[in-house]
Amino acid sequence: MTEPSAAVASDAAIVSDEALRKAKEFIEEEEGAANHLAGWRAALITLLAVGVSVYHLYTAYGIVPAQVLRPVHVGLVLLLTFLLFPMMKRYRDRIMWWDLLAAALAIASIAYMIHGGDDLMDRNTTPNGWDIFFGVALIALVMEGMRRTTGWIMPAVTGAFVLYALFGAYLPSPWTHKGYEVGRLIGHLYMTLEGIFGVAVDVSSSLIILFTIFGAFLQFSGAGKFYIDFSFSAMGGKPTGAGRTVVLASFLLGGPSGSGVATTVTLGSVAWPMLAKVGYERNAAGGLLAAGGLGAIISPPVLGAAAFLIAEFLKISYLDVLLMAVIPTLLFYLALFLMVEIDARKYGMHEAVFEKVDSLWHLTRHYWFHFLSLVSIVVFMMWGFSPVLSVFWATMVSGVTSFLRPECALIPYDVFRGRGPILKQLWESNLVKALEGGTIGVLNVAATCAGAGIIVGVVTLTGLGLKFSSIVIDLAGGSLLLTAVYTSLVVWVVGLAVPVTASYIICAVIAAPALIKLGVPDFAAHMFIFYYAVLSEVSPPTALSPFAAAAITGGDPYKTTLQCWKYTVPAFLVPFMFVLDPSGLGLLLMGSTKALAGANWWSIAEVTFTAAVGVAALAAGFQGWALKRTNAFERMMFLAAGIALVYPTAASDLLGMGLVIAALAMQYFRRAPLPA
Repeated sequence: MTEPSAAVASDAAIVSDEALRKAKEFIEEEEGAANHLAGWRAALITLLAVGVSVYHLYTAYGIVPAQVLRPVHVGLVLLLTFLLFPMMKRYRDRIMWWDLLAAALAIASIAYMIHGGDDLMDRNTTPNGWDIFFGVALIALVMEGMRRTTGWIMPAVTGAFVLYALFGAYLPSPWTHKGYEVGRLIGHLYMTLEGIFGVAVDVSSSLIILFTIFGAFLQFSGAGKFYIDFSFSAMGGKPTGAGRTVVLASFLLGGPSGSGVATTVTLGSVAWPMLAKVGYERNAAGGLLAAGGLGAIISPPVLGAAAFLIAEFLKISYLDVLLMAVIPTLLFYLALFLMVEIDARKYGMHEAVFEKVDSLWHLTRHYWFHFLSLVSIVVFMMWGFSPVLSVFWATMVSGVTSFLRPECALIPYDVFRGRGPILKQLWESNLVKALEGGTIGVLNVAATCAGAGIIVGVVTLTGLGLKFSSIVIDLAGGSLLLTAVYTSLVVWVVGLAVPVTASYIICAVIAAPALIKLGVPDFAAHMFIFYYAVLSEVSPPTALSPFAAAAITGGDPYKTTLQCWKYTVPAFLVPFMFVLDPSGLGLLLMGSTKALAGANWWSIAEVTFTAAVGVAALAAGFQGWALKRTNAFERMMFLAAGIALVYPTAASDLLGMGLVIAALAMQYFRRAPLPA
């Protein structure tokens, strides 16, 4: 594949090595600070990681019972976690004896469970001494694995839930419960498929790891670089071209990857010089880059790990989850597009011409096959394949099509021609790197899923979800609007402390029942929680995407976070539309292909148009600019109109439309421009 334009390449020097190092630190904060090993240790890790990927690709096609697949997945994840992530920074780039001990104990705990078979599961209410020993050991190892990959917060939260299960009898009403002995708790969490090996690990072992392998295949076949080059070529040159490039590239990069921080850093390292050249201030540029990265988590065909969990919790097809995400994703990118259009006028941005950018036709003619990654999974599912088989075959398609260009091939052409040391070339090939990267990329998510399984197990055992929903409803006085507001705040607060996947899992079991009790369809309640869980990506102290973007642009991390909020807030008011009124379900395309077949398309078009106008009004209000710079009164009118249009009733829609028309008319007939 061709290199980026000469101008872009030369400007890239603006992004210093120190900035990239800091940005990498934020990725490590989300995905863990892995050891950089050499020699036989590195070869061992590569061999194990490739083996794990091959095993999971086999399980996608073969039949492996859940009571085997889930424990084996957890055991392999913990094995690699303890070998790859140090206990403390001072032991970085080494494998210590206690790492080997922890890895061995993890494998022993899993082997004991699998060897016990049905007999072990049958005695989950009366476990023996060895059951308790290995169960306690595995819970401790899962918490240590989470600590190594994501920090202290998730183990602390998980530990609090375990303490709640053990000592609930001593808590005040309404939080009290009878309390459970260690043996009973261990039996539920370790010896059944309701705790550690529950829904979250089921999704991690059968879907999430396959998608990380798929993403690694795209990365090492050059798809990510193609998406950036394609976006530069399509959007470069005009004052709004820089912002538009970020919006388009973030969608193309983010859709397949599903990682917000990785998308932000990958795009930012190339796009920041271009944003600076047209006049973006450091914090605004970082906010835009982080907002684009955020779109990766809500964009089909991947939507991040939480989307797979939605399908499993609701017992619906993954295709239905993709369907529900289509219109909200379009509204999110509409908000970003309007924001960058306003930026160009608001900041008086000038044109930036980038020479020697490959033509759109040249890029498409040579690398068209990379677009298959955006559609292949959906096409396979529409053909009737399961999500697991769909991503399996999409990965195979990605691997096979990479050989259409020698520079994209996952295995060098010389291997097939018999030239050079074949085994050495295979070992150093992009295929091995992709298989290794696919496994290593899932370790932090899989460890989080195992820990979240402990939380879900405690919630189901103690009935905490029903208690919490009753408390929220009572606090809201039975009001659906207040319940939705309180639920969004709960999800947001939880998201401040834990990553998106964990935030969604926790709130899906403790907060979603409150909305469902008040008549909100379960799929709408879960999508509402999913979108607010995503806010953790841009909310301090876990605002990793804005912090990584600030490291690249040299901006202030907290000011960059506020700028990111400015870009994303319009779209994040949209979820209220599909929980406050049945007409808002049109934004989720009625929740399934079956329901959509008999839906009122006029109603769907109407609510989508209303939402789009509301997003545009909020964008104008937050930016302080529409046809021209707004005064304080016009700005308040736009904000009020946007909020009114978010509430899906005829009266509020009329009020919102009236305010938009009035504000635009005031701007049109106001001749004197406001001072800058």
